Order: sequence, then C-alpha cells, then structure tokens
Amino acid sequence: MDFSWTDEQEIWRKTVRNFAQKKIKPRVREIDTNKKIPEEIIKDMAKLGLLAPTASQEYGGAGVDWTMAAIAAEELGRADISLAIPVLYLVEAAWGYIFSRYGTANAKEEYLPKVTSGDAFCGIAVTEPEGGSDIVGAAKTKAVKKGNSWILNGEKMFISGITESSKWGGVHLTLARTDPSKGHKGFSFFAVPLKDSPGIETTLLEDMGRMGISTGGFVMENVKIPEHHLLGEPNRGFYYAMEGFSAARVLIGATCIGASEAALELGIEHIKTRKAFGRPLGSFEGIQFPLAEHYCNIEGIKLLTYRAAWIMDRMYKEKKCTHHDVALAAAISKLRAPIHAFEVMNEVADWLGATGYTKEYPIEMGIRGVRSYSIGAEGTMNIMRIIIGRELLGKEFLPYK
Repeated sequence: MDFSWTDEQEIWRKTVRNFAQKKIKPRVREIDTNKKIPEEIIKDMAKLGLLAPTASQEYGGAGVDWTMAAIAAEELGRADISLAIPVLYLVEAAWGYIFSRYGTANAKEEYLPKVTSGDAFCGIAVTEPEGGSDIVGAAKTKAVKKGNSWILNGEKMFISGITESSKWGGVHLTLARTDPSKGHKGFSFFAVPLKDSPGIETTLLEDMGRMGISTGGFVMENVKIPEHHLLGEPNRGFYYAMEGFSAARVLIGATCIGASEAALELGIEHIKTRKAFGRPLGSFEGIQFPLAEHYCNIEGIKLLTYRAAWIMDRMYKEKKCTHHDVALAAAISKLRAPIHAFEVMNEVADWLGATGYTKEYPIEMGIRGVRSYSIGAEGTMNIMRIIIGRELLGKEFLPYK
C-alpha cells in the first residue's frame, strides 16, 4: 500500500493549483456576482487541458486517469469555493468521458474537439420535472426510431449548462425511453444539441449558489436527431448514465475536499489572529476541538475519495475492478464529502462571527454552492444510501425492477 503521489501527479497538482490560485481565486466574487465564468478563464482552462480532460486525446482531451481528474477537481474546489467552475469541470470531465467512450466517431468528431477547446459544452440531462431520484419510474421522455433519425419528445429539468450549451453549442447526453416495456433496461442515451435545434425550448432557473454556471431545463417536441447521435447500444442508456454518475460522484467528492480545505484554512487564519477576552480565538478549546474534528474528517474523506478514484483507474486501466466496486466507492465518497463540506463552512462562519454573514468573506458563497451536492446533484444523500445498501445486500433489495 502506497499513499505517495507519483512525480506526474505532483507536477499536475502544482500546475493546476498555480493556475487556479492565480487566475480563478481572485475572480470568484466577480463570477458569483455576474453569474458568468469569464471567457478568458474558459480558454485558459482549455489550454491547460482542464475541459473534458478524461476524453480521448484523439478528440482533443488530455486522456488523464481518474486520480489525475480528482486532483484537478480538488484544486479547482480549493480556488473557487462558490463551486461554479468546479461544476463546469466535473460535468465535462465525467460526461465528456462517457461521450468519448460510447459516442460514435461522427458525433465525437463533430463535438468533442470543440468541448475540449472551450467552444462547446457537454452536459447531462437525465432529471425530469417528475423524476429525479425515481427516474426509472417517473421518466416520460421517449425516443422513437424513424428511418435514419431519432425523434425525441419530453422534458428535462434541473440541468446544468443550459445557457452555455444554447450559446456555445455542444450536446447534452440525454436519457430517453426506447422500450417502455423493459423498465430500466429500456432506456437509451442520446447526444442532443440544444443550440439551433428545431423543437427545443429552454428555460432557466435561478439557483441560490454556484451562480457562474446556469441551471434550467428544456422541452423537446418532435426533436429530430441523426442516428449517429445514439451512444452505444440501444436500451443500454441507463447503464451508461450510471457509469457517468459514479465518475461525477468521485469528482464531487474531490471538489468538496478542496472547498473544505479552503474554508478551514480561512478559519484557521482568522482564529489565530482574532482575539476575544485578550486571547486568540484559537486558544479556546471550544474552537480547537471542532477544528480537530473537521480536520480529521477531511483527511478521512480524502482517503475515501482517492480510493474511489484508484478503483476507477483499476477498472478502466487494469480491468481488476467492476462497476459495482466503483459504484460503492463513489457513493461512499458522495455521501460523506458534501455534508461535511457544508458543516465545515458553517463552523467557519461561526468563527468569523458577524463578518461570516457578509460578502466580505467568501464563506457564504461556499455555503450556498456546496448545498447543491447534498440536495440532488448526481444523486441525493438517500440515493447514495440506497446504492450502498444495494451493493451490500444485493440487487433484489432495489426499490425498482
């Protein structure tokens, strides 16, 4: 067992950290206020290989493994505590990989090089107005094959990157029923372009946090897409989506680690210098004890998350693990990381006192942003518990068939 980083990983972390601390961190408040990630940051991320970095090099990706992808997620979370840029990063890293793995050559040639260069967006569209956690039972979006095309009808909601995809171009990997009689085995996965697609109407929602990336939905009415926009095999879409969600959950865990560390570092700086009753706040046990607990929890979650990334690398590179191993490890990380990141930020806000409730400090951006990860992004906390229970008890204990 080796807990050290390789030279390549050390260099990658240093490179991403230097970039993120110099180019991203000073502009986080601007991003949160203006509700937009500046174009120059997008282009600089592209030059560094931070847009869909897990995609194949053949299509412009960096071809990094999941440990490297998690390292970058951690450093972006450390720099952008609002989590807008980390959301952009992890969505494209997870779903850009699925697109690269299962998409047709024609579709990948058309879109992936634009995604990795920052000229297009790659997102995920699974959730529906009546079906988030219960997508199998509640999903109504359907796709029907007609000649050399697919016709899609339905609605997706609570989707990241609606504005980005509508303006830049790109695709949202969209789950639709192609055989309603087969339950979860009757879904297929499609690369659906939102920009200039007849029959698509988009809508926007205003989130409480991670303001730099848009959220919304889109309605599809007889939307016609080419046959080659189908990913992989028909009726295997549910499995591709679950594979992508596991990847995204690992990167969420890493993002939350970085944001937690940034928040705790901010808090430590404050309690070492701020005085009460003639003593630094850090000299009081009431401050030291929660500090110790939070630090230990971050270190524990870090081990869980990077173990999950390691398992993913073992599965994809060495074929020594299965997706069941990945699903379990990813769900454990996702169950622990967002909740604890939220607790750390709330604790630090307490240390800051009244200033923690102002926009003089970035902690309020972190509290608003990280909450999305426990409410629903890539699965609620109870869905993580269901996944863990499934892996421990067996598929016969799933709530769906």
